[in-house]
Amino acid sequence: MTEATAAEREKKQGAPPGLSGRRALPPNVSNEEEDDVPTMEFFSPGPRGVMPKDILEVLEVNIFQREDEINKREHHTDKYYNHRLIVRRGQSFHIQISFSRPYNPVKDQFWIEYLIGRYPQQNKGTYIRVPLVQELESGQWGAKITHSAGQFVALNIMPAANCIVGKFRMYIAVLTPNGILRTKRNPSTDTYILFNPWCPEDDVFLDDEKERQEYVLNDLGVIYYGDPESIKTRSWNYGQFEEGVLDACLYLMDRAQLALSGRGNPVKISRVGSAVINAKDDEGVVVGSWDNLYEYGVAPSSWTGSVDILLEYHSSKEPVRYGQCWVFAGVFNTFLRSLGIPARVITNYSSAHDNDANLQMDVFLDENGKIDSRLTKDSIWNYHCWNEAWMSRPDLPVGFGGWQAVDSTPQENSDGMYRCGPASVQAVKHGHVCFQFDTPFVFAEVNSDIVYSTAMKDGTKVVQRVDKIQVGKLILTKELGSDKMKNITEQYKFQEGTEEERLALETALLYGIKKSVTQDITPSTEVDMDFIVEDSALGSDFNVNITFRNHTQSRYTATSYLSGNVVFYTGVPKGEFKNHSFNVTLDPLQTQTVEVLIKSREYMSKLVEQASLHFFVTARVNETEKILARQKSVTLKIPQLLLQVPGEKVVGKDMTVIVEFTNPLKQNLTNIWGRLDGPGLLKPISKLFREVPKNSTLTWEEKCIPKRAGPRKLIASLNCDALRHVYGELDINIQNAV
Repeated sequence: MTEATAAEREKKQGAPPGLSGRRALPPNVSNEEEDDVPTMEFFSPGPRGVMPKDILEVLEVNIFQREDEINKREHHTDKYYNHRLIVRRGQSFHIQISFSRPYNPVKDQFWIEYLIGRYPQQNKGTYIRVPLVQELESGQWGAKITHSAGQFVALNIMPAANCIVGKFRMYIAVLTPNGILRTKRNPSTDTYILFNPWCPEDDVFLDDEKERQEYVLNDLGVIYYGDPESIKTRSWNYGQFEEGVLDACLYLMDRAQLALSGRGNPVKISRVGSAVINAKDDEGVVVGSWDNLYEYGVAPSSWTGSVDILLEYHSSKEPVRYGQCWVFAGVFNTFLRSLGIPARVITNYSSAHDNDANLQMDVFLDENGKIDSRLTKDSIWNYHCWNEAWMSRPDLPVGFGGWQAVDSTPQENSDGMYRCGPASVQAVKHGHVCFQFDTPFVFAEVNSDIVYSTAMKDGTKVVQRVDKIQVGKLILTKELGSDKMKNITEQYKFQEGTEEERLALETALLYGIKKSVTQDITPSTEVDMDFIVEDSALGSDFNVNITFRNHTQSRYTATSYLSGNVVFYTGVPKGEFKNHSFNVTLDPLQTQTVEVLIKSREYMSKLVEQASLHFFVTARVNETEKILARQKSVTLKIPQLLLQVPGEKVVGKDMTVIVEFTNPLKQNLTNIWGRLDGPGLLKPISKLFREVPKNSTLTWEEKCIPKRAGPRKLIASLNCDALRHVYGELDINIQNAV
């Protein structure tokens, strides 16, 4: 066989056999599984099986994959607990090949191959033959020899900036006079290629180093909950670098059956991720539960991070029970950051759930001023957590890239699945709800009006009041480089009441699905009403103070009603615990406050997950027949856990963690689950305590051996049927061993 003939055969059949023409993958079979590639291909060894003399053979390939070696340091992947090489696309990395004899560029020809999936094909980007080039071209596949001495050849390899993200198999192929000689399948040379926010050619490029450190490399976060008047926080261990998590995240794309050719596109990956994180319709990662019944799993407030959830799902292939919005957001954030997509968790307070897609919240009252639950289908969550992912949006007009809202909490169906986004935050702000994906739903969550209407007995509906400021009251995320909160409300909406904000709403109504046009109702100028709920701890009595103001010289009377409900944080009531009617007489220019006492025994037996109470106060002004309506939610203060670490805190040495909890309730607590987590310190630990008597203290000790020096965080939670969302954390600094 001549060299020309071999080259022609290689060009015609250069990919390993069996790379095309195979049957499709059955559901849930990993694309990472593969058929072994033969050691030799199209290779004739010569007479009697004798290897041709002086053939160039590969003896060893060094890919410098250890944490302390150059590739992982340069690619910001040295934090991953993974023995394989992990690099980022659009950025070169180093390998070294040891040959059987010195490489001669004049007569020798070799190349590097990267394969992904079961049936790699060149035209789908799943079989990549990396050419040797004189100079690497930014963001394009290529390999450049940087040094050649004796039997060793050092190369820099550049992956394309838009290549598939995943785990590739690597081969070295040598062209010989008798055919192509390939290296054997060697799992130790498998290479993970991730998104690269440091690369300007990558769709996820982020040009601020502080933001890259926070939104890609930080494995700890803060999630906000509660209500705007009582903001509560909890740390979350994203754990994107922990052992097994990257493989679990790659498996999610297999589970979602995302084609390998689409795995270089952050828009497709984030949209698929928002569907597969919840188990609503595809047996995804987390089962949602909002009914306060968690007998067959873990209560959502028990979780301290994503690691256990993802590893359990990857291992069992079964959905993990249970989650609510902050759990979905925490796990989704891990998925995005693990793959290299900048991401953050945000919290929207007074978050609207627009069930009928008319871009407004419709609250219907009966003729007595009470909420008509039969007609009222929209709801307002005390808060709702979702994610933002940073990426360009070539599918949208210029200017709508950047942060994209993506939400994995199953609320509404989108293109046949429970998912939401990516929706451009900039499009949401300006009311451009015609842009994909699910922008109208996100817009309604942050900037819809609440329309209060009276449903009359004859079937007509009379608009009484329009509240333009309650929805999207406050939108928060974690500040860069600290645990402080960052107010990003104005990234989603213009300041309430401004012309720009009203124009955005009008634009949304123009583009969106508007079932009815609501007239702008002038608020009552004669009499107004508002109320405040006293700050109070779980298990205590407190007052609701309702204030009426008469702005005229006339005398008015009002028939008033207060309803107190235990609600899930989604705004859905579990049951009414307080029903109080009263009359008010207002003399000219008079202000009057009515106090309504709420006793602990009225609400304690009905409490659910987050000790959240919702109050709705209505009043009919008898002389004008106008209805005044206000609603507010309050989260009762919940006791915290105290964490302590006495003694030295040194890498490689035993360290004791002490968790303490004092039961403040007037009852014994039984079957209490404690959970302790500490990234880089210990793996999540769960422990059952049978009973904690009233007014007594539980003490829990665990020992661990720190793996890493530097600032770390311990996170603990405690849950039982009578008390949830008990939480504590502690910042500590681990010293290097002397």
